[in-house]
Amino acid sequence: MPLQIENSAPGTNTAANTEAPTAANTNPPRIEVYHKTWCSYSRAALALLNEKGALYEDIDVTGDLDREIEMNERSGRTSVPQIFIGGELIGGFDELEALDAHGRLDGLIGVGPARVGPARPSLRQAA
Repeated sequence: MPLQIENSAPGTNTAANTEAPTAANTNPPRIEVYHKTWCSYSRAALALLNEKGALYEDIDVTGDLDREIEMNERSGRTSVPQIFIGGELIGGFDELEALDAHGRLDGLIGVGPARVGPARPSLRQAA
């Protein structure tokens, strides 16, 4: 099950922000991203991780049925991307973006302290 961050105020005690690594941590968690090259959400997730300077394992399942089955079995989902941090399922781009918007992503992926300030623009357009 992906991390639950909905209805969580910054600073609350959730799985997404307990004992998160900091920039001083020399052993950041392993980040694995299952994605497909044609998927805009996959590209957005990779772009966000790249923007953060995170090191991650790029697992392209576009034409690799064995890796796609592996992703499905690990996540219980068929959609992409599927993102694991420290072996724990985070979910897809929406969950990754929400972690960033709540200021929790940097600490979770070990690239720095939680960011303070406005959330980055969403991939979704306002209606």
